[in-house]
Amino acid sequence: MSFEVAAVRRQFPILSAAIDGKPVHYLDNGASAQTPEAVLDAVRTYETTARANVLRGVHRLAERATEAYENARAEVAGFLSVAPDEVVFTGGCTAAINLVAFSYGSLLQAGDRIILSELEHHSNIVPWQLLRQRHGVEIDVIPVTVAGRIDLNALPRLLTERTKLISLAHVSNVTGALLDVHAVVTLARTVGAKVMLDGAQRIPHGPVDVPALGVDFYVFAGHKAYGPNGIGALWARPEHLAAMPPFHGGGSMIGRVTFAETTWAEPPRRFEAGTPPIGPAIGLGAACTWMRGLDWKGAHAHEMALVERVMDGLQKIDGAQLFGPPGLQSRYPVVSFTLDGVHPHDVAQTLDSFGVAVRAGHHCCQPLMDRFDLDGTTRVSLAPYNDESDIDALLTGVEHAARMLR
Repeated sequence: MSFEVAAVRRQFPILSAAIDGKPVHYLDNGASAQTPEAVLDAVRTYETTARANVLRGVHRLAERATEAYENARAEVAGFLSVAPDEVVFTGGCTAAINLVAFSYGSLLQAGDRIILSELEHHSNIVPWQLLRQRHGVEIDVIPVTVAGRIDLNALPRLLTERTKLISLAHVSNVTGALLDVHAVVTLARTVGAKVMLDGAQRIPHGPVDVPALGVDFYVFAGHKAYGPNGIGALWARPEHLAAMPPFHGGGSMIGRVTFAETTWAEPPRRFEAGTPPIGPAIGLGAACTWMRGLDWKGAHAHEMALVERVMDGLQKIDGAQLFGPPGLQSRYPVVSFTLDGVHPHDVAQTLDSFGVAVRAGHHCCQPLMDRFDLDGTTRVSLAPYNDESDIDALLTGVEHAARMLR
């Protein structure tokens, strides 16, 4: 198996389209990735040959839908190297974090402590603040280094016997920095704390052997991983799922309901109340199958070669300042930068006139922006289907913005 970017690009219809007469140079993958034909076909097949509700029906369409839905769970589990009954389908990564914050969080007591970092996405901050309001837990924050990495040298002094959970980004959605998971898990175990990883930016770049990481919870979103919107997944150790109460109540998540008492279904069904996002889940399963078929060694080398070209090119543009790790070690293909005297939104709008799609602003990481006194950055985030033409268009557009807007 070898990696050929042209063959990958052909599987994504939008990349060969002209939108409003302009080519598509899509470099906003950290917000949402594009979707390959294999995923579109899987969802289309469900909607046209098996559309029905799952689990409770006994007719043919319901049985086909249920089989496809549970096969999708198995595909996601295989992508993570875990058992299918340890995978909970959610509405997305944010929904998965909220599930843990509500359900696992309900087992915590006032005075218990949770550790986050300065570079977390708001979805890994706000749910814990809501838990603090409900249960009186305390939040400690690991600082970030000048290179945009979590400063793990500061972690030991934050750990106490009251630390119950450390929840961190596996890969930063702003700096691209890869977390040293082994170091975090090793330190967490000294006080018996659990570890959760926000895998939203890591999952789109190849399978993850979750058991090898040694963590307790792992979450990610489908729309960043070449799948549909409105779907995500939570993996948790079986003993945690068994101990956690439901997040939502309704059909499918029950054992028996009476007005006197209701009993719960076993996980993962306990956490999937009502009609689940069936089509999106099937699409996510197809996306995991598609990703497992890529040559990720070759794909990652290709991605990082593009990152190097982006970083080298930006450093040659007057006024451009890179933000994050200065090199390619322990990072993923996300590059953030500023252009002196130009607001990131203006940079992004200029790039759009060249057919280049990037993200601009605080990237749902306002505490990180506050840490570096920034009014936002322009973010370039790559996927295996990006090629040299995308980088050429990007650098041409930034050079134009530097000449015209400063």
